[in-house]
Amino acid sequence: MDNKKGGIIAILVILLVIIVDQASKIWIKTNMSLHESIEVANWFKIYFVENPGMAFGWKIGGGSTWGKLFLSLFRIVAIGFIAYYLYSLVKQGYKSGYIACIGLILAGAFGNIIDSVFYGVIFSESTFTQVATFVPVGEGYAGWLHGKVVDMLYFPLFTGTFPSWFPKWGGESFTFFSPIFNIADSAITVGIFILLIFYRKTLSLSLEKKEDKK
Repeated sequence: MDNKKGGIIAILVILLVIIVDQASKIWIKTNMSLHESIEVANWFKIYFVENPGMAFGWKIGGGSTWGKLFLSLFRIVAIGFIAYYLYSLVKQGYKSGYIACIGLILAGAFGNIIDSVFYGVIFSESTFTQVATFVPVGEGYAGWLHGKVVDMLYFPLFTGTFPSWFPKWGGESFTFFSPIFNIADSAITVGIFILLIFYRKTLSLSLEKKEDKK
């Protein structure tokens, strides 16, 4: 594939994901209070939560300030590496599907880092009774790099109870699927999933080439 086409595909994928991701987050942030939900179907809800950690609500350092700072800085560095890798793929004329997958991963990572870097300084705090609003830069609920990521996609497909003999959780109720996530998380997950299913060989070869160049 020619470099120009690959570059266009990469740009379109990245822009589409970031626009949809940020539009959905800003709408949620400015129209819903924390933990407010909208039931779309029995198995799908728009449920507003804020996540100081990683994808799907996972945290680093127990959600501490230093853990959040480390995560934000790590994301920025990771985005730099992924962006350079994507640039090299486009330059070498890799398949459009492979470029699109890396574009999805880059866009997802970038979408979440926007929240982490900027949301704390441009939004007031979301609470159980208060809907956030835009505020002058620096008057928000947190400092630079300490913003919380907005999550809202919740798929409680079914609920049940662990059997009494089940280790640790025996007799307790559970919900599947319980993590709450966003468009950016989805883009990263879909990109990685397609890579592993359809482009595993291409991924291995591209990484081997980078090792050979070293």
